[in-house]
Amino acid sequence: MGLMSELNLKPGVIYGEDVRKVFQYAKDKGFAIPAINVTSSSTVVAALEAARDSKSPIILQTSQGGAAYFAGKGIANSAEKQEASVAGAIAAAHYVRSVAPVYGIPVILHTDHCAKKLLPWLDGMLDEDERFFKEHGTPLFSSHMIDLSEEEVKYNIDTTAKYLKRAAPMKQWLEMEIGITGGEEDGVNNEDVDNNSLYTQPEDIWSVVEALQAISPYFSIAAGFGNVHGVYKPGNVKLHPELLGKHQEYAVKKLGSKDNKPVFFVFHGGSGSSVQEFRTAISFGVVKVNLDTDLQWAYLCGIRDYVTKNIDYLKTQVGNPEGADKPNKKKYDPRVWVREGEKTMKARVVQALDDFNAANVL
Repeated sequence: MGLMSELNLKPGVIYGEDVRKVFQYAKDKGFAIPAINVTSSSTVVAALEAARDSKSPIILQTSQGGAAYFAGKGIANSAEKQEASVAGAIAAAHYVRSVAPVYGIPVILHTDHCAKKLLPWLDGMLDEDERFFKEHGTPLFSSHMIDLSEEEVKYNIDTTAKYLKRAAPMKQWLEMEIGITGGEEDGVNNEDVDNNSLYTQPEDIWSVVEALQAISPYFSIAAGFGNVHGVYKPGNVKLHPELLGKHQEYAVKKLGSKDNKPVFFVFHGGSGSSVQEFRTAISFGVVKVNLDTDLQWAYLCGIRDYVTKNIDYLKTQVGNPEGADKPNKKKYDPRVWVREGEKTMKARVVQALDDFNAANVL
């Protein structure tokens, strides 16, 4: 018995109550699902292959910048409509929906970090979700993230609640952030933020739970416990995942809950953290861990090493150490060198699935 049989899940993208059940199962069993930022079909298949071989669920997500890249760098992206990011996210969603079932695993289709200035992106995706829902009975995306952590707390919660009300009829999951994640990612730079802002307070977590649970049960919280995007020298980042335990205790008292971990937490800025830090956070209710920077590096490494090893075959179309008339097509075919990046990215996702206790749960 495993996750798929116990929860009666079919392979492919899952929605609504199935998403909630998977997160609850993860919380109960003590594992978290890595959320992989994808920017192309190549990064999608690397993540899916890793999850399939590890017998694990996976979360695939596009950031605003990653979605625009999926559509193509030649498409303009206005501040008012975010056309490229909307189109790219929708294209990525349809691609993932098409290929995910053949990998035989459950997939959560998510979008990442939508700040205040990017709300037109979220609006555009929700427009498509609602259109798709009318036709198919599910939204296009399993879930979205709204990140107003840089805004005043009341605005953050009130605006998140407004969007959850829009998502609720579709039973769509919404992730929100309260407490800033430091560092820099995808054009959002919090490298100089006040250190105290990296640690969310229990009262703020409760304010979120109190406001959102009255609307829908389909939400999670990215709480700050010193998280930083990117990879920095050891010792520069002070993570305190034990704070999540205090948040859970506070929520239990307020709710009078029999569940000692009533809140679904998300770990942002996962690249570079230790396995023990991950597992401590998971023990306090983290069910999703974002992973991007380490995977960018892993993808590069496969291509870099291939090019370095075969450089004398990649300078000209014809002519190499084996002879002046020898063709090099088999070496420079993109399907060859791009695949090397997929292999090394896949290996890093497999490592993450093991680190997060998510391997062999299906």
